[in-house]
Amino acid sequence: MEEQELAGGVANAGSVVRVGEQVLRPSNPQSRVIHRFLRALREEGFEGASLPVGIDESGRERLVFIEGDVAVPPYPDWAQSDAALSSIAVLMAAFHEASRAFDPSGLTWSAEMADPVGGPIVCHNDVCLENVVFREGVAVGLVDFDFAAPGRPVYDLAAFARMCVPIDDDVSAARLGWHPADRPARLRLIADAYGLDAPGRVQLGEALADSIARGGEFVRLRVEAGDPNFLAMWNDMGGMERFDRRRRWWAEHEDRFANALR
Repeated sequence: MEEQELAGGVANAGSVVRVGEQVLRPSNPQSRVIHRFLRALREEGFEGASLPVGIDESGRERLVFIEGDVAVPPYPDWAQSDAALSSIAVLMAAFHEASRAFDPSGLTWSAEMADPVGGPIVCHNDVCLENVVFREGVAVGLVDFDFAAPGRPVYDLAAFARMCVPIDDDVSAARLGWHPADRPARLRLIADAYGLDAPGRVQLGEALADSIARGGEFVRLRVEAGDPNFLAMWNDMGGMERFDRRRRWWAEHEDRFANALR
């Protein structure tokens, strides 16, 4: 059957295709472990993640295609709605609950986007709009588990908030098509929809700073390694100035987000 390229993402841009009811994408050293994890999620009754088929003779992993809509930059209005945001938080809560039944110890995971202090469950670590499948504006599936690794649920939530509130300066957010919004209120909406208690809200605020720093470091290392997809994004988004600008912006606005979580 003919391969249909699927848009979105950076690391595997141009290399993810649909063939019939399956998605074919580049595999990596962690793919077999990730497939084992994804099957365990399904056994726990969580259907909001890609179901693996296997790795074919070409070295590509095959997964069952999840029907629905995926938002790519510039993000459409429906994907920027508070309803869409809260639905992702609800989906992540169910995902984290199912993940608790899986023992990640003794297995090899990607360290690139992982929680720097580790944690008890396997987290996604890259829940951006391009990695969420929606139906009628409601999140129903998570895709692209390449950076899955053990961590704290609250750190996974912080990475999602950073990319989908978004917690970013106005210039960088506008380049991705984000409209002006009350971002502290959107962060509070995530905490409410996920069901975070008071201590969890404090931890979420603290995890945001780590997530911001780690996200910038991840991109910088990919650029230094000469990854063409990340080099293109780096240049399009303004290079190192983008991350310097975001750090300055966060230092000026951190208190507003902390107050919104109280």
